[in-house]
Amino acid sequence: CSMLLTVPPGKDGLGIIRDGAFAVSGGRITDAGLSGEILYAHKGCRRIDAGGRLVMPGFVDCHTHLIHGGDRVDEMFLRLSGKSYLEILAAGGGIHSTVAATAAASDEELRASAAERLLRMAAHGTTTVEVKSGYGSDADSEERILRCAGALSGGGGRTETSVLPAVVPTYLGAHSIPPGAGREELLEALTGPALTRMRSRAEFCDVFCEEGAFSLEESRRILTAAAEAGFKLKIHAGQFTAAGGAAMAAELGAASADHLEHLQQGEAAAMAAAGTAGVLLPGVSFFLGSPYADGRALADAGVRVALATDYNTGSCPSYSMPFMISLAVSGCGLNIVEAVRAATTNAAAAICRQEGCGSLVPGMNADFIFLDLERPEEIPYYVGTNPVVKAFRGGIEII
Repeated sequence: CSMLLTVPPGKDGLGIIRDGAFAVSGGRITDAGLSGEILYAHKGCRRIDAGGRLVMPGFVDCHTHLIHGGDRVDEMFLRLSGKSYLEILAAGGGIHSTVAATAAASDEELRASAAERLLRMAAHGTTTVEVKSGYGSDADSEERILRCAGALSGGGGRTETSVLPAVVPTYLGAHSIPPGAGREELLEALTGPALTRMRSRAEFCDVFCEEGAFSLEESRRILTAAAEAGFKLKIHAGQFTAAGGAAMAAELGAASADHLEHLQQGEAAAMAAAGTAGVLLPGVSFFLGSPYADGRALADAGVRVALATDYNTGSCPSYSMPFMISLAVSGCGLNIVEAVRAATTNAAAAICRQEGCGSLVPGMNADFIFLDLERPEEIPYYVGTNPVVKAFRGGIEII
């Protein structure tokens, strides 16, 4: 390749190797360096020529709501007519309408539509995807969504030579308050035996801490119980209001706090001290016309900043991590090095995968992409376009 980005974890920079190459065995990177040296050291191996293109780690999309029925196209026009996201939710739309559409879809319909979305993400260079539940009305329907995620994450093989992106499941039972639900009864359900039941199907537990959803103390109660049940923690924090969710995420040792458009003073410092990643979701800001998170302030405070699409049917129906990089640079104040790291190794850290994906150094999964570009600065420059021509997971071609 003309330029190889290895993006080493735990370091600065992009690990650029001009005229670079790497070796793969057993689905993992075994060697990386200058093309001449690598080709000489691995004579007789099958070679894949990138054709002079930019090669880098596959993108890690560390926050998505991939599995759902239906769509919310009509809501876009409600917002354009002046309705806010929270107003639509309060009127029974938003998440509530997707819960109903998901309940109406068959298991096969949910699996097939989710697999198709994964392939569209792969076409934009994503090789690992975090997938949340959250569109169920009770424990049974939430478990059904997580079963679907599990079926996709079990290799996702469509043929012997083609795979889907890797899937990391998250339990988001605390996504919305069902109409007419008693809050105490709901909280007891979310902190009771259902947690043990979901723990066998999900690695992380998430909660939507926001006006119209779960309060700070309700979120603390849920996440504390989840931690006791063995979950790693995540939180939707500060999307519409500065409720203190990011500081609580740091206090509880959460892997990440996501959104962060609105923060209280000192929350960024608390996250940095705790090692809690900050996941920016600029596609939501673009789609809803809402403020962007201040990625510059977070990075300057020492927070490990990550990026994700927040793919969902209501507030960001986008599959494109290259577009998120463009928005992170133009809207969130990140520089190109920070944005690329945010979409790869830092995003991997936000789902506790920094030792497995998001980098192309020896020992890492051979998850990589070819881009029809010459240098990383071109990723945000060609805004809204897709530069990815090939994607590989574990050394096997996806697209």
